[in-house]
Amino acid sequence: MSDGAESKPTLDAMSARPLYVQLADVIGKKIESGELAPDRPIPSENHLADEYGVARLTARRAAQELRERGLIVTVRGKGSFVVEQPPTASTEEGGTAG
Repeated sequence: MSDGAESKPTLDAMSARPLYVQLADVIGKKIESGELAPDRPIPSENHLADEYGVARLTARRAAQELRERGLIVTVRGKGSFVVEQPPTASTEEGGTAG
């Protein structure tokens, strides 16, 4: 029995970067690595706030940041989901037709 199965990235409250940006980066990396799969929900704002020890508003701003980056989409009453095909630098010109 282990207390922490995985070491989760910690957020640096003393950093010049806002906590919500740090949290958005952590979630963005999980999306890129495939840990959070396309068309699947991301953890709720309450869950993120509890898991990373931040205020719910910070988690909400992180979700807003991820929406602006094009990594998630939020469906009212259902939650936030990873987009099917996150934007990448290599798909700027001739992306795939869908």
